[in-house]
Amino acid sequence: MVEVKTAGERVICTLKGVLDGTTRFDVSASHLRDKKIELVGEDIEQWNTDFVVVVFNALKYVPKAYITYTGLPEGMEQLLRLAFQVPYKQEENARPQESFLERVGDWGIRFCRSVKKGCGFIHACWVSCLRQLSGKAVYRAKDFWMVLGDCGPKSILIVSLISFMVGLILAFVGALQLKTFGAQIYVASLVTIGMTRIMGAIMTGIIMAGRTGASYAATIGTMQVNEELDALQTMGISRTDFLVLPRINALLLAMPILILLSDFMGILGGSFVCVLFWDIPLSEYIKYTINSFDIINFLVGVFHGLVFGVVIALCGCYFGVNCGRNADSVGTATTNAVVYAIVWMIVMTGLITLICAKMGI
Repeated sequence: MVEVKTAGERVICTLKGVLDGTTRFDVSASHLRDKKIELVGEDIEQWNTDFVVVVFNALKYVPKAYITYTGLPEGMEQLLRLAFQVPYKQEENARPQESFLERVGDWGIRFCRSVKKGCGFIHACWVSCLRQLSGKAVYRAKDFWMVLGDCGPKSILIVSLISFMVGLILAFVGALQLKTFGAQIYVASLVTIGMTRIMGAIMTGIIMAGRTGASYAATIGTMQVNEELDALQTMGISRTDFLVLPRINALLLAMPILILLSDFMGILGGSFVCVLFWDIPLSEYIKYTINSFDIINFLVGVFHGLVFGVVIALCGCYFGVNCGRNADSVGTATTNAVVYAIVWMIVMTGLITLICAKMGI
């Protein structure tokens, strides 16, 4: 049983007899307000850890400095001291309201730090690429082949399916408009130029950002959580060489091949619509496709793909390396890798298009 008495600024709780989970420890909030709690043991016959839980639930909001112990069994006192070692709930200080200029300044500082960190990471990757050219980069060939197998052959099915559907949609929408002028046959030219110059590269890039970029961020982020990146640094192995270079190389090799596949599947999807829905002979579709195919458009699309590959690898590896130390941080890093990769792909598309327009390509 527990007897509770108030003596001035103290609340004396006398513990007697058999103490277990059924023992009642009734202490009102008024007893605990700014008062010291004294737990006194007197003729304790038996006790168990369930009673320690009862005491903790009753006094969990009381600071440990306000609780004293007298005459308790040694084991019970140790458990109670351990239970009250850390406050149950830290008091949260209300954050003062910041002015508009303070918020703008804080955003500017965080933005500059992010830019500095990103530029530092890109510089480290560039240095690693130079070391690779000189044969001094440190990474295992089997890591490269494993990453290449993941971002290459395993992506063929999804890239083919999405590109086929994009070509089908382009042909269907284009034919609806060209039908007004009786020029459905030029759908083949529309699909060929659209897929080879930009659409094949963009669709492949978006697919790889969602599939491979997220995989890079999750893999390296999990290594960060497991302290494997710290182990590499301790052993003197460059994380950029060991983790980032194989992934950049794999995407640089896989993207042109996937774009070639995407272009072919998009043109095939266009032929599916033209032959089955618009009664255009397959021979005519192939003829106009060949006449519309331009190696310059194809190389522009491949160049887009190479740039997208670098962007995807850098975003995925950057957010993986700079991931936090918990599971939630891995999820955040994965999301940021996909979002930033797609955003930067759109930005690079605009820049490349502008440059090509200035060069007359």
